[in-house]
Amino acid sequence: MVRRARGFWADFRDFIMRGNVVDLAVAVIIGAAFGKIIESLVADIITPAILNPAMKAAGVERLAELSAGGIQYGLFLAAIINFLVIAFCMFLLVRSYETAKKRFIRQEEITTEEASDPAVVAQERLTVAMERLATVMERNNNQP
Repeated sequence: MVRRARGFWADFRDFIMRGNVVDLAVAVIIGAAFGKIIESLVADIITPAILNPAMKAAGVERLAELSAGGIQYGLFLAAIINFLVIAFCMFLLVRSYETAKKRFIRQEEITTEEASDPAVVAQERLTVAMERLATVMERNNNQP
């Protein structure tokens, strides 16, 4: 019984200490925090600045209250619009992140290329050329 418990606790400890479990926990927490940022962006900035004026211009000020025969299709339409706005915001953020990441990588490559000493580059090219020449000469010497 004691042996079984020790095996259980060791298995549990190993499970908790796995990298992917910790990574998943961090991802869930960061995702929840990021979700609140997106919710605030949509509710506090996008909706008052863009959606409300568009809804007034369309003559539909209270979309969520629309219904016909007890079917509250306004809530459904509001959920669809909310989804599209959130998806669009996520698209813009991910696209901006990817663009910034590409710029950063390009900048690192430029910095690395600039940091290369021309003498070192010439030495590396000469070494490669000599290795090729040695390979060709060995092949020619081994042929009957």
